[in-house]
Amino acid sequence: MARRLRPIGHDDRLSVVDHLDELRSRLIVCTIALVVAFGFAFWQNAHLINLLNRAVPFHSATTAQQRAQVNQRGYVLAGVKALGGLVNSKDLSLSDRAAVRAFVKDFRKFAAALPTKVEKEKPITIGVAEPFTTTMAIAAYFALLICLPLLIYQVYAFVLPAFKPEERRTAFPLMLMAPALFITGVVFAYFLVLPPAVKFLQGFNSGNFDSLLQAKPYYEFEILTMLGIGLTFQLPLFLLALDRVGVLSARTLTRQWRYCIVIIAVIAAALPGADPVTTLLEMVPLLLLYALSIVLLTMADRRSAARAALDLTGSTPDPT
Repeated sequence: MARRLRPIGHDDRLSVVDHLDELRSRLIVCTIALVVAFGFAFWQNAHLINLLNRAVPFHSATTAQQRAQVNQRGYVLAGVKALGGLVNSKDLSLSDRAAVRAFVKDFRKFAAALPTKVEKEKPITIGVAEPFTTTMAIAAYFALLICLPLLIYQVYAFVLPAFKPEERRTAFPLMLMAPALFITGVVFAYFLVLPPAVKFLQGFNSGNFDSLLQAKPYYEFEILTMLGIGLTFQLPLFLLALDRVGVLSARTLTRQWRYCIVIIAVIAAALPGADPVTTLLEMVPLLLLYALSIVLLTMADRRSAARAALDLTGSTPDPT
């Protein structure tokens, strides 16, 4: 049975067994969180599928037919309104008014059978078991998506005791920043990347293809895009870690900005959706995060230089 997680200080001396026991405890916490999140996602799978269907475009033959039927309904209702004025007209005989009344009744039934609005197309499934397996996959992906901030926090919390007290004061806000950056990346992908990306991909050369939106690849594309962009939003923390171990500095990022932009473009192209629209939309936040990283690394380098100067001054003997 894993023991309860407790704060571990930098000066605590733990054996290999203690480290493994702490790792096991954190893994159990992560597993429980994933199971609970999976149960919640499977319970609310209809709402989650509706969220993912938000990016489905309105350009299929089915939606075009629905749009025509909605317009036709408007014309029929306008005709019903015009005929309704003749029902009580004294210029018509009783038999004519009865015939007009019958026409109005039939037209109202016809209008009621027509759609009132254009519905988005739904992704298709192929095979008997695919609706179930796709729903299970969506629940699993959303469980990972929901729990990933907690998983990132657990990773940072596991390595945080290795830092010195003065380093921990800097690392702790960054540990809290990691889940926030991930959530920001997921929200950015959902609202700003996926709608134009799906619209471009589904509408590209649509005159030569009968595009059918298959459920499993579509949902995988959306969730993996959100996961990928959420993880790439950890870029400032990754660069700060490299700065901490002396691999690079703010000056290096500033001087080698051309190479950094090429690397960012490669990262954006490696994310799901290698089309130009998705790649450009994914590059924009990465470039902003690159600029933010330069600011953060500059502040960190100045603090390190000030701390080193203070240590040097404190170790210098007083000449008096």
